[in-house]
Amino acid sequence: MSDFIGHECGIALIRLRKPLAYYIEKYGTPVYGANKLYLLMEKQHNRGQDGAGVANVVINPQAGVPYMYRFRSVDASPIADIFKKIGRKFKKAQKQNPQKYTQARWLQQNVPFTGEVLLGHLRYGTHGGNSIDNCHPMKRTSNWRSRNLMVAGNFNMTNVEEQFAKLVQLGQHPTAFSDTVTVMEKIGHFLDDENQRLFDIYNNQGYTNQEITEKIEDEIDMQRVLQRACKDFDGGYAMAGITGHGAAFVARDPAGIRPAYYYADDEVVVVASEKPAIKTAFNVEYSQIKEIEAGSALVVHKNGNYGLYPFTDKLEKKSCSFERIYFSRGSDPEIYHERKKLGKLLRTQVLEAINYDMDNTVFSYIPNTAESAFLGLVESLENYLVEQRIKALHEWKLNEKDLNQVLSFRPRVEKLVIKDAKLRTFITEDAHRNDMVANVYDTTYEVINKRTDNLVVLDDSIVRGTTLEKSIITLLERLEPKSIVIVSSAPQIRYPDCYGIDMSRMYEFVAFRALLALLKETQQMYLLDETYYQCVDSLKLEVHKIKNLVKPLYDLFTYEQVSNKIAEIVRPSHIKAEVKVVFQTIDNLHVACPHHLGDWYFSGNYPTVGGNRVVNKAFINFMEGKKERGY
Repeated sequence: MSDFIGHECGIALIRLRKPLAYYIEKYGTPVYGANKLYLLMEKQHNRGQDGAGVANVVINPQAGVPYMYRFRSVDASPIADIFKKIGRKFKKAQKQNPQKYTQARWLQQNVPFTGEVLLGHLRYGTHGGNSIDNCHPMKRTSNWRSRNLMVAGNFNMTNVEEQFAKLVQLGQHPTAFSDTVTVMEKIGHFLDDENQRLFDIYNNQGYTNQEITEKIEDEIDMQRVLQRACKDFDGGYAMAGITGHGAAFVARDPAGIRPAYYYADDEVVVVASEKPAIKTAFNVEYSQIKEIEAGSALVVHKNGNYGLYPFTDKLEKKSCSFERIYFSRGSDPEIYHERKKLGKLLRTQVLEAINYDMDNTVFSYIPNTAESAFLGLVESLENYLVEQRIKALHEWKLNEKDLNQVLSFRPRVEKLVIKDAKLRTFITEDAHRNDMVANVYDTTYEVINKRTDNLVVLDDSIVRGTTLEKSIITLLERLEPKSIVIVSSAPQIRYPDCYGIDMSRMYEFVAFRALLALLKETQQMYLLDETYYQCVDSLKLEVHKIKNLVKPLYDLFTYEQVSNKIAEIVRPSHIKAEVKVVFQTIDNLHVACPHHLGDWYFSGNYPTVGGNRVVNKAFINFMEGKKERGY
């Protein structure tokens, strides 16, 4: 992706189903769990580079010793920073007590992160500060093990204001206004309530308090807790939590927006945001890795038994298609083939953009995430040439020279755009951003015929268009092509995301700026004011009655009109080459990714009722000149 955006966080959870002594004996080390958690997180480091956190719980600890641990970091390399700290704890224990280093009971009484339940989180700060206090897992403490709670998630809620108000109505005094704290406190409240319910039952039966504590830990109903806590959540989420007594859960939103996968055997139960992380860390077959169903929670009980439990009514499944286009690692075989398919489906549009002039066209891509789609595009162009060869052989009488030329012709593929990833780190001040963006990429010279060749450059998605305008197109102009065709394997991004991606401000989208330009050209700018007042009025309605009022503005123009206007916007005035921009269609996106139909940022069709309110609020913010998010 040429335009950087922060996006979905990542989660990792491991429950060791055997006692620690089992892993020490079988694998020869007490750090089996910590090592596996490190692998799970490192293989998902693409999901969060603003911070990380890990938590650990010891099951059935001895009274008087710690049993819950948490490390968090906002270091430049947060995963490495955290696990260096954990490693130092183990090395110190081994050095000072070598004879006890393989004794499970002593380790769990004296060394952090020797517990059976491990939780990790990787953070992309889409909004809010980047202090350590913003890093998950969040912690809610109590002197009763079963009332302690640590939560980490990949989520955003569209109705955090309503959730906050409900906490106040419950009698709480939340100390922060954020969806993370609100979610944790809401779950925590009903966890407390479940504890109290069981306490009352067994207290009335004459059990002692110590006996009641043991009964609660064995019988606490996490499905019931989640049913009561999450019933009115509106958003996309994969929330992981662990309690102080050793229960664990990962709850997935009812539309399946955010991803969550699990694997289980006799030794472990594992959850991660991406399949390849589990595959690599535990060396299992992809077929053994299952998807947590939408509206269900994977719950692992204190005794290690686990199951999938529904906690809310399912909605139509709308898994995030951006996961498939860009965010998730392409090493997942399904994602790899889907990205290739996205490239293949662009063939006709690309050929039309170059007037089918394959002789005078060079094909390239923007590294690194567009590579798979580019391979698919090139493969489809090869197939097109095969079709043309067959046609030529049937229709023409070719001499040996012409026959050789027809059979040997291949698409001209070059690596024209080279990314200097190191420069991205230093783009921090808006005042100097454009100067830096212009130098993020470099190019390969002297590989095209000046003012004769077309350049087709594939990107996986175009969000703001800033890098195209300030860097890439100017860079490609130095090669002096006849035309530059920028191709996006994703459709036009028109609407804000409210489920975890840093795409919430309307004016940042180049497609929206194209819409404004078209409205101005056609003397329909008055519609902005009309839409504004409609959006303001819509906020007074019950949330399920609100419609996306921005969509009718886009409906005034064809898809091609918006694409052409985007090409004008991103084309610097000094460029001599013709510039075209080609976008994937939404229909072809669904063909390529048939099981991940979440497309609200392209289509405006939000999967939850809160989405329409968010898009209208984002439009209001634009009209009022506010830079805040719409939720």
